Amino acid sequence: MNKLSRLDRSFYNRPTLVVAQEMLGKYLVFEDKIGQIVETEAYLGPEDLASHARFKSRKRNYLMFGQPGIAYVYMTYGMYYLLNVITEKEGVAGGVLIRAIDKTEGIYEETNGPGKLTRALGISLQHNGLDVTENTLYLEERFETKGKIQATPRIGIDYAGAYKNKLWRFQLISS
Repeated sequence: MNKLSRLDRSFYNRPTLVVAQEMLGKYLVFEDKIGQIVETEAYLGPEDLASHARFKSRKRNYLMFGQPGIAYVYMTYGMYYLLNVITEKEGVAGGVLIRAIDKTEGIYEETNGPGKLTRALGISLQHNGLDVTENTLYLEERFETKGKIQATPRIGIDYAGAYKNKLWRFQLISS
């Protein structure tokens, strides 16, 4: 595979719904492990009742309101780490959850879910706040065909009222 380039801050400094779709087909790289992103979910600002930003800026979620291109890693259900990348301009909350990758290099465990993905790559709370434009955890664009994008409702957010039915989960479907 030919590398094209590491994604820079300008890629993330755009509307969350755009970034969530355009992350599909990109490659998630962490140290010697690489996988193509095939599923994402978008989380917007305080109006999105499924987003951590609905609680305004707090100790747990303050990164969502910060600089785009920062990793936002948190634990859910007391056992799974989830990897998000912050989007939008600083001061506007937004983030994209990376839900699944296709294993490409150095990954031997399942990666078809956000908790499985972080476990397989070794991502944990110690990676919260990393700048994905400058570290060993980053996204990369390569010369490859993408496929079609399918939009569906996000998963596991029944509490989110009208926001539970938003088509903000995106999957890369092979063409």
